[in-house]
Amino acid sequence: MIIAFVIWSVAALLFFGISISVRKSKEAVGFFTFAKPPEVTDVRRYNHSVSMLWIVAAVIFEIIGIPFLFIEQNSPMVIVEILGVIVWAIGIMLGYLKIEAKYRR
Repeated sequence: MIIAFVIWSVAALLFFGISISVRKSKEAVGFFTFAKPPEVTDVRRYNHSVSMLWIVAAVIFEIIGIPFLFIEQNSPMVIVEILGVIVWAIGIMLGYLKIEAKYRR
């Protein structure tokens, strides 16, 4: 399952890369796919908040993937991973909605 963990870690690195891209952006960034970015009061602080959300998301995603190092293939413990990712995704969405509500014009 080491290969699964490596793939999982690559995905976490992609989330970290998104955070760097968001932080460097001069315009407000959209969070959801194909959604227009909101009009915000302070673009710099908004982008930094969204960037921090992506960094936290990457770290939590990596932590959720750590059990891949210890479970065997076809183990029912993968269900814990699946449920963890579901909770993780809902948490990211809720976090973004709070950020958007704080900075929306």
